[in-house]
Amino acid sequence: MSGGKTEILTGEQGVGRAAALLCEGATVAFPTETVYGLGANALDAAAVAKIFAAKERPGWDPVIAHVSDREMVDRIAEVPPEVERLMEFFWPGPLTLLLPRTAAVPDAVTAGRPLVGVRIPAHPLALELIRRAGVPIAAPSANRFGRTSPTTAAHVLGDLEGRIDAVLDGGPTSVGVESTVLGPAESGSGWMIYRPGGVSREDLERVLGSGSVEIFRPARIEGTPESLPSPGVGIRHYAPRARLLLVDVSGKRPVVIEQRLVETIDRLADSKDEIGVMLPDGWDGSYAPLVYRWGPWGNGEVLARRLFAGLRELDHANATVIVCPVPEMDGIGEAIRDRLRKAAREK
Repeated sequence: MSGGKTEILTGEQGVGRAAALLCEGATVAFPTETVYGLGANALDAAAVAKIFAAKERPGWDPVIAHVSDREMVDRIAEVPPEVERLMEFFWPGPLTLLLPRTAAVPDAVTAGRPLVGVRIPAHPLALELIRRAGVPIAAPSANRFGRTSPTTAAHVLGDLEGRIDAVLDGGPTSVGVESTVLGPAESGSGWMIYRPGGVSREDLERVLGSGSVEIFRPARIEGTPESLPSPGVGIRHYAPRARLLLVDVSGKRPVVIEQRLVETIDRLADSKDEIGVMLPDGWDGSYAPLVYRWGPWGNGEVLARRLFAGLRELDHANATVIVCPVPEMDGIGEAIRDRLRKAAREK
């Protein structure tokens, strides 16, 4: 890990400085359209090891390699013919593809597995950074392992100040939840979403065919795993410091969900907890001590973009319990539910 002061970089000069640091084997946090990633040269095992040290991330959890163009894809992965359509439709964008790795990829990137996660991000700073560095950039989210993902440079510094070499500040991210991770189904037939994200199952099936995509449902892992099949499939992840309590009322109208939210907070009233609430716009917040206005209840894009920022803000306000309703919309709603349920699970 860095052990010194973390540089804050901005603008054109900042991109050049960040690229130079990456070429020197340093760690640099940078914005993508999804969340901020903690980057290092994906072809340099020693540099990748610094990511794991800074995040306190276990070696059994693989990371994603970010690239800027097809030539860079071919340096680290073999592309099966059926993947070409996915790359054409969804790149640049929030889709990570699990592809057979080349010998150039260190084991640390894939947790020793034969497939490497690859994507081209749809963020101009990220793309320019990768182009200038001239190498694929390995980058999980730029936070302490298992904690809430960062969507601003300030979030990164809150977790990793002094532990990484630099952060490239590109403002808030636009998607707010990590990329979808798609790979071959474990059955050997069809496709598997290992982590829901910014590209939905419905989007993918428009290209791959109806019924061709499953969603991975992780089981609780006992002991220390040898490796995970994909980034983001750990049973507990994305968690705030506060205990997260979900109001998960399937198939109910918003007014019923709002009432269940009030009842949940009432039950906590006699506890010594500081209660924070992820509250949709327009819902009554007079009964809640700490409120984060999350956004319109039916707007999945806004709720996704503001999810991690809200959890962090309530943490910063010293909430010890955060109460959050669970959205039910399709599309990116699957990713929101995935993040909330993993964040709420006990260790």
